[in-house]
Amino acid sequence: MSLDLLKFRIGITLINGIGNNLAKNLIAYLGNEEAVFKEKKKNLSRIPGIGDTLAKEIVNHKQALLRAEQEIEFILKNNIQYLYYTDKNYPFRLKECPDAPLILFARCAQNLNDAKFVGIVGTRNATEYGKEICRNLACTLASVPNLVIISGLAYGIDICAHKAALDYKIPTVGVVAHGLDVIYPSAHRAVAVRMLEQGGIVTEYLSKTKPDRQNFIQRNRIIAGMSDALIVVESAQKGGALITAELANDYNRDVFAFPGRINDEWSKGCNALIKNNRASLIESPDDFIRQMGWDQQTNRKKDVQTALFTDLSEDETLIYGIIRKYQDGIHVNELSVASSIPYSKLTSLLLEMEFKALVKCIPGGIYKAIIPG
Repeated sequence: MSLDLLKFRIGITLINGIGNNLAKNLIAYLGNEEAVFKEKKKNLSRIPGIGDTLAKEIVNHKQALLRAEQEIEFILKNNIQYLYYTDKNYPFRLKECPDAPLILFARCAQNLNDAKFVGIVGTRNATEYGKEICRNLACTLASVPNLVIISGLAYGIDICAHKAALDYKIPTVGVVAHGLDVIYPSAHRAVAVRMLEQGGIVTEYLSKTKPDRQNFIQRNRIIAGMSDALIVVESAQKGGALITAELANDYNRDVFAFPGRINDEWSKGCNALIKNNRASLIESPDDFIRQMGWDQQTNRKKDVQTALFTDLSEDETLIYGIIRKYQDGIHVNELSVASSIPYSKLTSLLLEMEFKALVKCIPGGIYKAIIPG
């Protein structure tokens, strides 16, 4: 793509009053982006949806093109990728959406048209319950080939999903609500840097764009649009995750939610989605994989978790693999039967595994696996 063409493509997004849909109509009507800037005012005003006011904005385009030239300098200096909606490398899932951005900017090692994109979103006030779900999801989804986890790099569930994906070697893409000259929140910069090598960062915003509230709402449509399926882990009665879920439903994506206790503040949104048939209920990552029809496509051992530990004995590996299958934990007596390890030997092994931070014992003789994240 020539830099002149890129200038016109960026410039059209900077004209006041010209949104993505109207810009696409203009380009289709006049043939190309450059023609939009060179057309006479009286001809522009006759185009459906334009009129005199917008025609005047288009004709007075000097500042828009100057800003576009500045952005091109930033793109070239920082090796930013630009994905235009007519390009082959533009995310094909997003292209299906009527309000898809005209152009995306990215720093990506990941193919944005890979086989499976799973959106994971939720509250910024993630509980231990939500964090554990994120880790369990990543642990299990690591067995699905060609899968990418996408989220918004925000506090709470978003960052938990990205971290868990990185830990389990799953490519993960963050959609941000600002330009690529900064990372917001700055506390997530280290995670974002890791994502550049194992996924990437995507935005529709030019450099120097501040992370204003309305931008976050806008970026949610990109997460929804780029996903094959969206999972809401935790959400209050209102919030960005529910907006993303509604958008995903509008785009005919598969939407799932984990239920929570009826009085838990950060599960009310998920429970409402399920109650109102706006999301399918899932109780485990395996539920999700099964409902998506991906259970026959796994090409790694389901128990990838044990690969993270290099110093486990054969018995410890067996015990850990069994415990991991029980999200709510397993009683020591049941574990003894399932593993065929005598009770006295088993309790000694479990104590060693507690010291190694592999398992934890909760009241009632129940043991749960600890999943790193």
